[in-house]
Amino acid sequence: MTAPDDPRTRARFLRVDGVPLHVRTEGSGPVCLLTGGLGSSWFDWDLVVPFLTPYRTVVRFDRPGYGLSGPEPATGRPAPTAAGEAERIRAVLDGLGLRGPCTVVGHSLAGFHVEAFARLHPDRAAGLVLVDGSVEPAARPYPAPDARDLAARVLAGAATAVAVPYLLGPAARRLTARLSTVCREDLAPAPLVRHCYRTGRALRALLRENARYLDLAAEVDGLRRTRPLPEGLPVTVLAADDGCRSRRTEEWLAGQRELAALLGADYRTTAPAGHLVMFDRPDAVASAVLDTG
Repeated sequence: MTAPDDPRTRARFLRVDGVPLHVRTEGSGPVCLLTGGLGSSWFDWDLVVPFLTPYRTVVRFDRPGYGLSGPEPATGRPAPTAAGEAERIRAVLDGLGLRGPCTVVGHSLAGFHVEAFARLHPDRAAGLVLVDGSVEPAARPYPAPDARDLAARVLAGAATAVAVPYLLGPAARRLTARLSTVCREDLAPAPLVRHCYRTGRALRALLRENARYLDLAAEVDGLRRTRPLPEGLPVTVLAADDGCRSRRTEEWLAGQRELAALLGADYRTTAPAGHLVMFDRPDAVASAVLDTG
């Protein structure tokens, strides 16, 4: 993995909508931006980046609350939306002075974010890669979005007050990663996991995003009907195949094939790989990015 103090890594903080976002840029060449799924931090892409930096300028950032980014204000900030995350990606690129077309890569939940970016900012998209992206056909969000967001905030605050994130956050992160890889191991650096996942801000960000999951899916579904992808945009759907012929695996792969057909995308599978494809098959992720870009 790339060490945090590697001289090839340019780390900085950009203030976007009043929140300091941790951003890293590495490599040279055409730009690609990597953004992770629910609860992910920048270092979850560490194994992928060395495959890309000889050919691409790689941008990674932590959404508010995750990694080293600051939290969003406890009150007065709207709940996460696909359009808002697309605008955040644009603001990060603009803040770095990277105003040309960019290949955007989203893992899991962030697949919604990067697809929204390509639809809402078509002149800025050079390619789109969904890495085991979330699939929710005909999603219908639960009612009372504001009440759900408030509940997520209150729950996070109550858990933080009794030190739940500090005591259990890193262990929960490690367990989730192990269950999401075929190697059954969290390959992220243990000191960074402890630093980033024992904070209340990470828990609050995770609960808020999770509470809005179906809302984001429905929002992207609406964009698909009203904001077409740029004509000729190269799109790749990379699906993780854990090698098990279980019903769950077959249903997941069928959903990924349907997503690829919906987007007119190149459909690829990589095996054996769990949902954290970046850990199990970083070479396959990089290949999909380089071929798409």
